[in-house]
Amino acid sequence: MNYRIALMEGDGIGPEQSAAAKTVLDDAEVNFDLSIELIPVEAGDRAAKNYGVALPEGSLATLTKCDCCLKGPVGNSAYDVIVRLRQLLDLYANVRPARALPNVPSLSSQTDLVIVRENTEDLYIGLEEGDQQKATATRLITRKASERIAKFAFDMARRRRKTVTAVHKANVMKKTDGLFLSACREVANSYVDIDFKDMLVDAAAMNLIRKPDSFDVLVTTNMFGDILSDEAAQVVGGLGLAASGNIGDSFAIFEPVHGSAPDIAGKNIANPTSMILSAAMMLDWLSEHNGDKKAAAASHAIRHSVETCLSAGETTPDLGGKLTTTEMADAVSRRISQRVIA
Repeated sequence: MNYRIALMEGDGIGPEQSAAAKTVLDDAEVNFDLSIELIPVEAGDRAAKNYGVALPEGSLATLTKCDCCLKGPVGNSAYDVIVRLRQLLDLYANVRPARALPNVPSLSSQTDLVIVRENTEDLYIGLEEGDQQKATATRLITRKASERIAKFAFDMARRRRKTVTAVHKANVMKKTDGLFLSACREVANSYVDIDFKDMLVDAAAMNLIRKPDSFDVLVTTNMFGDILSDEAAQVVGGLGLAASGNIGDSFAIFEPVHGSAPDIAGKNIANPTSMILSAAMMLDWLSEHNGDKKAAAASHAIRHSVETCLSAGETTPDLGGKLTTTEMADAVSRRISQRVIA
């Protein structure tokens, strides 16, 4: 199949990571007989400087004509880019895997979990008011959004180890989190093959440290998911390795979890793993969305090649290696070709 992918380089280390992901995708395209056209889309701090807005209308128009988007980290304008896109395109599921990787420090080598975060509501709708003496924020939780994110999580669990944990604070926020938990319990009744449990958010935060390998799929509200997913990323090595997807019914954006790291931008030392694994997530989504087995095979090969590089110490200085960003991307690409030939 022919895929048009919007490539949003972002700011800071974003262009370097995007170049690395492009190198890997080019190799996967050749080895797995894919047709991938990467369409540049401007957004972020540089776009704000050049056009006066972080997400120009022309960029949005180009984006929506593509099959999906691969996005690098954005700087200070991140809210104006990704949060706006999540709401405009109804990308209601934020999917953040946390899996132990070879030769990377982890609290448990058996950790393999996914946090499924509701992506359009909660305190992140931006309704705040007040002054230096008093301020309030509106928290929005609806049954519709809670039910569909729960269904998304249960469907994912069916493809994994068939366990869902709903994370909430319904003992205190009885109306908002009470509604979310009620919706999750109702959805659970339609998935009798899935082991369902619920857990208070503070207990979940503790257990992510104490026994992270006990979790499979966690489903939660927007802000709790934001916080817990960063914690989960650190459990398996840090944000520099963390990929994510913002997924709706017909469109998706895939991006590293971390920020733009301006302090190391332009030095060619940023670890490209998070962006490369985000590209692998993108191929998985394209495979599921289009029934494309070649895309699924390419995704599997990319992940395996990243893990092989990590095992061999072929990585950037943050993980004790000596490779540049570019060299690590080349190493992953070579592993893909070697795997196909073998």
